[in-house]
Amino acid sequence: MASSTPAVPLRQLLDDRITQLLNDAEDLCATRGRREAADQLNQAVRLMRQAAGQEEILSALVDAAAGFATGAALFRVEGELAKGERVRGAAETAGEFRGLEVPLAEAPALASAVEGRDPVITATTPGSVSAVLTGFFDHAGDGRAWIFPVVSRDETVALAYAWGAVEGPPIELLAEVAGAVWIGSPKPMPAASPSDLISIAPASREPASPWEGLSADEQRLHLQAQRFARVRVAEIRLRFPAEVQRGRVRRDLYGALAEPIDAARASFRKACFDACPSMVDYLHLELVRTLAHDDAELLGETYPGVMV
Repeated sequence: MASSTPAVPLRQLLDDRITQLLNDAEDLCATRGRREAADQLNQAVRLMRQAAGQEEILSALVDAAAGFATGAALFRVEGELAKGERVRGAAETAGEFRGLEVPLAEAPALASAVEGRDPVITATTPGSVSAVLTGFFDHAGDGRAWIFPVVSRDETVALAYAWGAVEGPPIELLAEVAGAVWIGSPKPMPAASPSDLISIAPASREPASPWEGLSADEQRLHLQAQRFARVRVAEIRLRFPAEVQRGRVRRDLYGALAEPIDAARASFRKACFDACPSMVDYLHLELVRTLAHDDAELLGETYPGVMV
């Protein structure tokens, strides 16, 4: 069974962000009580994946984020404004928050998260998060806020804003999931069924052309597919930690996780392969990198191989 790696650099597709996030999230689960924290994350991921639209995605994200912070809020990013959507942990002002407008020019920390598409930790001062937010949330000048971008198609579409006692890794992971499921129509992702499984072969699948030769639409689809794969493997690690550990020890991850892996493969095929003839099996790459620690043999002899 050979592992396939794209022959061209795909910019940020193969970075280690999700791996580190999952490691940190697993450490958090261990300290807080694995079952409670994992259940919170699993429920939020499930709600976002089944959401009927962006409103439901944002609602699930802020509800879950509030479980890992003193307070949490969600902003939509529209042009040069961050517009308030939902808030938890500030009940007395919750009704006034929706529609609150924060000019990004007056909130450098928010603007940095939007432009850089990476989390930002900042002081809760007017010069950083704006006088609008420090006044609205009655922030102390020596406090800290965490800002997590929700990125879809290489664009920041929303911001998760948390303050107080913040546990960053699970909120960052949830923001990653929200960005992955934001893409496309407002319909929930279709459930996988055995009949949806595709034929597979052990041979690797290479991109049809170098990255630079792909159209803008194809590049976007490759980026979406990489994010999709990360989210699905993240779900497997969070939902089945005991099975993952057992599969590694026995060098048979597929034997321990056949049902969720098959479901992920079916979903990946429908969401990604059908839409792009140059698609790469990023799900396989993520299984090898994240579950098998870059040792493809840990997937086991019964693993079907790379999808083609």
